[in-house]
Amino acid sequence: MAKKRKRFLGRMQMKLFWITVVLSIAFLALVIRIWYINKKDGKRYEKIVLAQQSYDSIEIPYRRGDILDRNGTQLATSEKVYNLIIEPKNILQDDKVKKATISALTKYFDITEQEIDDALSDKSSLYKKMLKKLSYDQVKPFNEFIATKDGKNVKGVWFEDEYQRYYPYGSLACHAIGFTVSGNVGQGGVEGYYSDELNGTDGREYGYLTQDMTLERTTKPPVNGYNIISTIDANAQSIVEKKINAFMTETGAKNVSALVMDPNSGEILAMANSNSFDLNEPYEDSAIAYQFNSEDGDVSSQIKALSEDERLDCLNKAWRNFIISDGFEPGSTYKTFTISGAIEDGALKGDETFFCGGNLKVADTTINCHNHSGHGQVNIEQSLMQSCNVALMQIAETEGRKTFAKYQEVFGFGKTTHVDLAGEAAGLVYPEEKLNPVELATSSFGQGLTVTMMQIGTAFCSVINGGNYYEPHMVKQIVDENGGIINNIEPTILRKTISSETSEFMRNALFEVVSNGTARKAQVAGYTIGGKTGTAEKLPRGNGKYLLSFIGFAPVENPQVVVYVTVDEPNVEDQASSGLGTIIAQSILQELLPYMNIYQSDSENKSEGADVGDQVATPIFDGAAPTEQLSEDLQNSTEEGSSENATEASTEVGTDSNTTEATTENTTQATTQAPAAQ
Repeated sequence: MAKKRKRFLGRMQMKLFWITVVLSIAFLALVIRIWYINKKDGKRYEKIVLAQQSYDSIEIPYRRGDILDRNGTQLATSEKVYNLIIEPKNILQDDKVKKATISALTKYFDITEQEIDDALSDKSSLYKKMLKKLSYDQVKPFNEFIATKDGKNVKGVWFEDEYQRYYPYGSLACHAIGFTVSGNVGQGGVEGYYSDELNGTDGREYGYLTQDMTLERTTKPPVNGYNIISTIDANAQSIVEKKINAFMTETGAKNVSALVMDPNSGEILAMANSNSFDLNEPYEDSAIAYQFNSEDGDVSSQIKALSEDERLDCLNKAWRNFIISDGFEPGSTYKTFTISGAIEDGALKGDETFFCGGNLKVADTTINCHNHSGHGQVNIEQSLMQSCNVALMQIAETEGRKTFAKYQEVFGFGKTTHVDLAGEAAGLVYPEEKLNPVELATSSFGQGLTVTMMQIGTAFCSVINGGNYYEPHMVKQIVDENGGIINNIEPTILRKTISSETSEFMRNALFEVVSNGTARKAQVAGYTIGGKTGTAEKLPRGNGKYLLSFIGFAPVENPQVVVYVTVDEPNVEDQASSGLGTIIAQSILQELLPYMNIYQSDSENKSEGADVGDQVATPIFDGAAPTEQLSEDLQNSTEEGSSENATEASTEVGTDSNTTEATTENTTQATTQAPAAQ
């Protein structure tokens, strides 16, 4: 029996040996085959496997850059907000998890069980956006709860980061700053013009399961937008808006606009219109309420009755920046440039005198001065002080249409200033070939042509700063989020308009206008103020509606600030002689000069002799106004501008804001016909 057992064991051992050999050879062959396949096609098979594995990606939003005032005050910023995201697949993995999660969501957020159940019906989903733009204070209690023992069963809930544009000062400098619509698209102002610089690039986080089923994440960080340091001074802006609001409350007008500039750099320190709106809520009824009269019924009801297109038109009107987008007849402020050009070109020596008998016959047309009794004999300075139309017509005749047209171009009229704001109008002036005697005469005192406030302000700066025409601008610097300078925007002199000698003459003449001329109401105790008034009758002529203006500067001996104010159709009985533009400008200067640390002068404006009073606009033509070719051109361009030059309002609804988007118009609201007032 013992021999048989040994024989059996030996046979089994032999079989096991050969089996082991065969298996080893087979395994070795398999290893060699796998090595060969991996070497030859490993990358291809790896991609196939990874493509079959689960992965996800999350967009990481960039932060749109801030807009700051010149002193670092935030005018526009982007605040982080949070979107509530749930993952039905993970919430439904366990009844206990589902119950705890639904209970927490309904407790800490304004969301119902039915809304959650509807979202959970997509059982395989890992992304359902339940709430948008929650603040940190809204999500904090929930995050604190899930970190406790009681919240351990809450699963499948997280918060997606997003940024929301916020304007800390609401309506302050609304037309200068602009706002954004969905997708971080800038709308008007600095937001629109510098939208590309303010925007950045989204990042993304990728997550996927590796071969050993571990979760790997790769993050491509976002690139945040640049910050814009504007030329705006928030305090100066507040002063200007406060004075405008006070006037609108006490008196009122169709519109009041004010522009404050640094004459030695072209920087815009403040820019305001009376029809302001909250930049955080630019689509609200409050933005357009000023366009409706309560005497016609409840304003809210009138707004509610608007069609979609009508509402868009109202919004476009509210967002429109009068200072850069609207043309108007400037009236006598234009005399500043007529006289400057005539002196600079040598047509005047500075010691000429002119006789004003109350009117002047030009060609076959008699054109009146605003003082129909006449100013008598006046020199150049007095013609500006008393705003004498007859003297200005004689000056324009002396220099001739070629020279007059030349200086219209030199001072930038009839073309844009290239200010860094969208929607700038060019205005309309007579070209040389159309400056016939009557057109030349009326243009000399600012009638029958159109300008923008930005054009007048920029040109005036050159008259009183020594003759340097600076490109007006809204931005000083573009910097990155760490403060590194990307672009330093230096003042740019585009051309020389007049000599320093002519500029000095004009400063002294403008000083006399405030001391003893039509702008006495602009005087500020302790300061030397220079400036010029303007009164222009609006179309149609004879309707008693006027646009009043004043542009001034201080101090006369070393100009540091220019203030330009226009008042469109003030709510007073006699618009033509009210001098309201001068009064508002004086109130601004009175508070602005001390704030800007502009020291009082040893001398100041001192009035002598009889007060010439406010500049009064009266019909300047005897009988019907002569037909002017440019009047037709102006009318045609105005009518065509509504369709050709205006940016049509968009009726697209923003996906995130559920509001109707609209864009600002760029149409120039040019005046037409021959002038009938001064």
